[in-house]
Amino acid sequence: MHPTRNDLPAATREKTVKLLNARLADALDLYHQSKQAHWNVKGPNFQALHAFFDELAAHALAHADELAERAVALGGIAEGRMPQVAKASTIPGFPASAVSGPEHLKAVVAGLATFAEGCRAAIDTTDKWGDAVTADLFTGMAAAVDKDLWMAEANLQAKA
Repeated sequence: MHPTRNDLPAATREKTVKLLNARLADALDLYHQSKQAHWNVKGPNFQALHAFFDELAAHALAHADELAERAVALGGIAEGRMPQVAKASTIPGFPASAVSGPEHLKAVVAGLATFAEGCRAAIDTTDKWGDAVTADLFTGMAAAVDKDLWMAEANLQAKA
């Protein structure tokens, strides 16, 4: 931890930085999985899904930036190196064989749901630790990811 005049107790800051880095790993993994879908999707809805996956990737990258900057603001180090991200991510693995839109959507939905769940859990945890700012960051992030999840799931629903 680096010295800071942030008035949160050092123990709280240290725990929060670990939690932020855990979600940072998920956000970066989600970013890469969204790009994997963007690059490789094929099928009748190619153009719409290609653009949609790129939008999801941009959202995940923005979340990663917020998480990393909060970790550093608390005196920590943002851990975004790929070996550490791969080791720490809780996002389900992306199938290398995915080709069709529905295959990519199912994988992305699984990642979004896992990331949203982690953000929601972090709201309560950081609130209990007395870090309302980080709890608020996770609240906004969970709301944004829930919207992305809704949009992704809507693409999977069969027509009536």
